[in-house]
Amino acid sequence: MTLGPDDPFRPLDYRPPLPLERLLLDRAPGDEALSLDVLFVGGGPAGLAGAIELARLARHGQRLEDLEIGVLEKAERLGEHCLSGAVVHPGPFRDLFPDLRDSDFPFRQPVRHDRVYLLSERRAWRLPTPPTMRNHGHFIASICEIVRWLGEKAEALGVNLFTGFPAASLLVQGPRVVGVRTAEAGLGRDGQPGPNYRPATDLQARVVVLAEGTRGLLTQAWQAWQRIGSTNPQIYALGVKELWEVPKPPEAVIHTMGWPLPADVFGGSFLYPMGERQVAVGIVVGLDYPWRDLDVHDLLQQCKLHPLFRPHFEDGELLEWGAKTIPEGGFYSLPERLHSDGLVVCGDAAGFVDVASLKGIHYAMQSGILAARAIYEALQANDTSAARLAGYDAAVRGSFIWRDLQRTRNMRLAFRDGLVRGGLKATLMQLTRGRFPGRRIPVEEDAAAVRRPGGAASFAPDGKLTFRKVDAVFRSGNATRDDIPRHLAVPDARVPETVARFYAHMCPAGVYEVQDGTLVVQAPNCVDCKATDVLGPRWTPREGGSGPKYKSM
Repeated sequence: MTLGPDDPFRPLDYRPPLPLERLLLDRAPGDEALSLDVLFVGGGPAGLAGAIELARLARHGQRLEDLEIGVLEKAERLGEHCLSGAVVHPGPFRDLFPDLRDSDFPFRQPVRHDRVYLLSERRAWRLPTPPTMRNHGHFIASICEIVRWLGEKAEALGVNLFTGFPAASLLVQGPRVVGVRTAEAGLGRDGQPGPNYRPATDLQARVVVLAEGTRGLLTQAWQAWQRIGSTNPQIYALGVKELWEVPKPPEAVIHTMGWPLPADVFGGSFLYPMGERQVAVGIVVGLDYPWRDLDVHDLLQQCKLHPLFRPHFEDGELLEWGAKTIPEGGFYSLPERLHSDGLVVCGDAAGFVDVASLKGIHYAMQSGILAARAIYEALQANDTSAARLAGYDAAVRGSFIWRDLQRTRNMRLAFRDGLVRGGLKATLMQLTRGRFPGRRIPVEEDAAAVRRPGGAASFAPDGKLTFRKVDAVFRSGNATRDDIPRHLAVPDARVPETVARFYAHMCPAGVYEVQDGTLVVQAPNCVDCKATDVLGPRWTPREGGSGPKYKSM
């Protein structure tokens, strides 16, 4: 059936299947495999916090002083692929480093004031700050700086950091995960080894911790292999963010709702002070939006022109740009279990994000800490079976992670009915501490939402306040070589032009273009935001060091 230019469609009908044959390898690690006791896949807050806690326990414990702990990170340097708001709850930092003060942590400044606005195209109405969004006692920070600081602490404890090594496959034997295989490097565009070829490396571990962040590919493969579902499917948002140098940042943390988003699209924008002369500005949009031509990057550019925002940028300079997806499903989208033989999952890979409070970093870190404690007990007992590692699930269910997500379990889901009705329902949920409406609100995955014509943001970038996608990608530090093999799996059949144009609007980095009615993939532009994996061509790992090189995002 031919898809016409005005016909609605579901992205799910054109998304390729998960390539399980590449992601799950039923074989023992090779003879030259590097052997570790515990391997954390992902050098973000969850993986590094877990590695630090496990190293601390081993140092002060018995019989495990020589524990070999590794952290595998696909970026060339720690922090280069990390992006967040970020307003940070300091609790897990205090838990990990009880001898340090808040002033010793890598935070930019404390949150002094919160403001929430409802925007129209020209006006802003200040609203009461919802209790979940009050940030007294929290800190504004750069997630890149947090991760680099945690990496230094981990190395000081003897943790092995392997940067520039993406995990491409899980190694399994029977029901047990026994390690991972990294991606090859130095392949030409044709997939053949070039002069700088580096073969894949096997890493063997008694326990593998998947802390690979949002839309983790190995986590998806593991859940499919183990047939681990969730009450609701996971849903996502796409966040696009910029860091600016400005003469005078705002005094408050600002969040907005309404314009420039259509009334039936969930999301909002933010403006955070990042010190004396820097601000972070961004927009977050739910990927269940119904419009075919909606473009999140363009929405952020429009946002900066609003009278509430524009004065902060008119004499400023864009320093960095980036994009990342965020798991938003909350409590009902958590996996039915977080462990199996030789494996546990933590952080954003598990979906530990609370949309109501706009927080995820401290949940990620706390889940890493809880995973480390359960793994330590399993290693002491010389038993890393699923039955033993189930203690991690029990610890999560007994923690503030579970309590917080359960209390706000339907808040994000309520906005499927639009901003006004969703806001009213969310208020009732807040007042009843989650008891209203007394049932789960069911949702479908983002790719199943029907897309119809409309949603385009019409504006011409001026190169001073607003920017094209190609200019934005340059500000991400992306220096991926042009002849790298394409890591984005498109459908076997030709993608209809209508769907191809949807991909072009959906991707914030300009990876997808339409030329003469045909989809063209500019893979080196990719900043690994994973929006494409949610709604379009599958994202797969590529050689280490590819993608963005964020410094202060």
